[in-house]
Amino acid sequence: MNLRVPPAVKRLADSLYPQLTSFEQVRERHTLVVKRIEADTWREGRGGVRERLRRVLDETKPFPVRIDGIDYFADPPDGRGPVVYLSVESEGIHQLHRRLCREFPVVGELEGENYVPHVTLARGGSVADAERVAGTEIDPVEWTAERALTWDREHREAVDRFRLRG
Repeated sequence: MNLRVPPAVKRLADSLYPQLTSFEQVRERHTLVVKRIEADTWREGRGGVRERLRRVLDETKPFPVRIDGIDYFADPPDGRGPVVYLSVESEGIHQLHRRLCREFPVVGELEGENYVPHVTLARGGSVADAERVAGTEIDPVEWTAERALTWDREHREAVDRFRLRG
């Protein structure tokens, strides 16, 4: 389950592109993962997963989100590292993540107490390059999270869209 990010985040990521060309993969689409719901859960839960998500999101008020820096995971628990990302600050995201973790299985080392909200910019390459990019100053981007979506990793597209109503 992801949150939509505003166009200002895309513009920020685009402005950083020249610094990301040394990485193996540079993200073109930018979202903010709040809770990964694995394929097994979707298969076993069928349509009930959407209804459970809708119930949680209908009870969630829109909340403030702020991107205020760049950081990296040197050795991420999933996929190639390093992962360079935009740092996200939001108590509302953490609260929503905890609620979703009570509703759906926690994904290993990525979630629960290990959850770090972020917007991935690039992955694969050298830690030295990640450190260089992480040292870049950026102007903060702030917005109110109002919309969420589910993402089909296989087909690389949004499947369901939700509004935070609270």
